Amino acid sequence: MTERRVLISGAGIAGTSLAYWLARCGYRPTVVERAPDLRTGGSPVDVRGQSLEVAERMGVLDEIRAAHTDIRNLSIVDEKGVVGARVPMTAFGAAGDIETMRGDLVRILYRASERDTEYVFGDTITALDQDADGVTASFAHAVPRRFELVLGADGLHSAVRGLVFGAQENYLHHLGCMVGVATVAREFGRDREVLLYNVPGKAVGVYRSGNHDHARVIFLSREPAPRYDHRDQAAQRELLAENFTGLGWRTPELLGAMRGSAEFFFDTVSQVRMPEWSCGRIGVLGDAAYCPALLSGTGSGLAMVGAYVLAGELAATGDPVRALRGYEQVLRAQVRRGQSRVGYGGGVLVPASRTGLRTRNLAARFLAPLAKPGSSRKRSAPLPEYPIPQRIA
Repeated sequence: MTERRVLISGAGIAGTSLAYWLARCGYRPTVVERAPDLRTGGSPVDVRGQSLEVAERMGVLDEIRAAHTDIRNLSIVDEKGVVGARVPMTAFGAAGDIETMRGDLVRILYRASERDTEYVFGDTITALDQDADGVTASFAHAVPRRFELVLGADGLHSAVRGLVFGAQENYLHHLGCMVGVATVAREFGRDREVLLYNVPGKAVGVYRSGNHDHARVIFLSREPAPRYDHRDQAAQRELLAENFTGLGWRTPELLGAMRGSAEFFFDTVSQVRMPEWSCGRIGVLGDAAYCPALLSGTGSGLAMVGAYVLAGELAATGDPVRALRGYEQVLRAQVRRGQSRVGYGGGVLVPASRTGLRTRNLAARFLAPLAKPGSSRKRSAPLPEYPIPQRIA
């Protein structure tokens, strides 16, 4: 092929990051996104460790810091709204970590990449036919096109993974929770605070960032994987409402607000575990390849680091097949560590029993007076160095 054209499926954190780095390496990225615009909903995400360095090299670290959620406390409330324990957020991370809303991070990464990227919204890949020289991609709406490389950065229910590697049931591992997130009026929350209400196996949280004029409600429930259509939001809202009907505190009001919310997300808390992340000139990254699950705190960071490593391997080798293998070799151990962290978050947010709730609440009361700002960021392994050209202003 005479043109170094690369197709990326998905305009989320992984896809926009990858588009930026591929353009730096001399490729012409095209990003196709099923939604009609950027998906800006979802829960808070963390930029920490190596992903902070990736953001710095992209020139967006200051923007991400400015979009920090500025949440100060996690307050555990009972059914009457009385706070039983209040834990400073400094107890949950190291100094230098940045928590931001997923939508803010996506917008920042999109702006960094859009100058050198063709974005196509409202379309999706329907077939991929690869040979020794490239891949022909067919779309739901656009005419087929030819690319040197195709990369799936399209999330837990990846279309690229399904077309090339088979049914998602072979790779999704349900971790026993489902989650719903909706944007609601700011009056439901307290400024710069997370309010958390629990009954055994369920949690309702209201999250109000200092940088937004709205709040987010998060519903978490421990249960076997429900049967649902991951594209049918109306059915998802009904399923969520049915599961949380009868709970105390402000749950009935929050369920009503969720039903009418313009921004809504629902899914199982699941990991993606694949024996291989590539097949010839087609590969997957981010949640499509190695989703560590919502409660791990590592998903967005792994997506950004994975994009940098994949582009760097392409810059170093110039060969798509070798680069995809090299990217997997570099990243595998880090992904395993990230996926191993998921159990801690679930135990804190959604204790399964009354005994677990009492233990969590007691620990929170003791933790609160001991929580101090982290003295320094935990050291992470240095990023690999690659021959990636400097961006020309």
